[in-house]
Amino acid sequence: MTREADLVVLRQDLADEQRSLDEVVATRDASDWARPTPSPGWTVADQIGHLAYFDAAATRALVDPAGFVTDAGELYRAADGDGVDTFTLGAFRALTTDAQLAAWRRARTRLLAAVASVDPATRVPWYGPSLGALSFLRARLMETWAHGVDVTDALGVTRQSTDRLRHVAELGYRTRDWSYRVRGEDPPPHRVGLALRAPSGATWTWDDDAEEMITGSAEEFCLVVTQRRHIDDTSLVAGDRGRHWLERAQAFAGPPTRGPSPGTRRG
Repeated sequence: MTREADLVVLRQDLADEQRSLDEVVATRDASDWARPTPSPGWTVADQIGHLAYFDAAATRALVDPAGFVTDAGELYRAADGDGVDTFTLGAFRALTTDAQLAAWRRARTRLLAAVASVDPATRVPWYGPSLGALSFLRARLMETWAHGVDVTDALGVTRQSTDRLRHVAELGYRTRDWSYRVRGEDPPPHRVGLALRAPSGATWTWDDDAEEMITGSAEEFCLVVTQRRHIDDTSLVAGDRGRHWLERAQAFAGPPTRGPSPGTRRG
């Protein structure tokens, strides 16, 4: 498959992932949008607000890279001032629930429109290293899915897993070195591969002749690399080297963060 074809698939999968989460929150009343989620201090509405802000930022990065760099600088300065949440969520929190949903829908619609004309060879600026267009879209899908997990955990509902998770698993695999470097550590020289069971029942593999393999559920791997579950709360099988990675795994940009402690997010 060409990179152009990969981009078409990714764009559709991102749209489908967004729509899946929309179906969860669209029928909920204001009291459900106000429910606390596993992210400290964040409600369901805040999770949607986070996606709305960064979907808009992603559109800016695609259509006006220089403008995005300026905006990112303002975000970094906010981190040293009133705080990132005030900067990214303040205006969103002032909206009604209906207006919040509409704001997210507008942001993601504009993002999908921007994606339609992007060159797959483009490097896109982001918070940290720039990303290739395909990795950039995987990251948006990963964010949508991961914050959707926070929402469904808070609401006590279950969404059916799909093979769209392959994009999240791919990003999780590709960000192994990043997970070390963002912590100021050198990535280990040994190879760790993956053999994961997809929601459809297929087996997805990465580096299948590596010195060590991590095996088990693709969904659980994705939950670990997005820091939504601790490895001890999954059935993943990993040796010492694989565990060393998964205890640090971070498939998203930003400063190093710690995932949940064992037993705190069982789903």
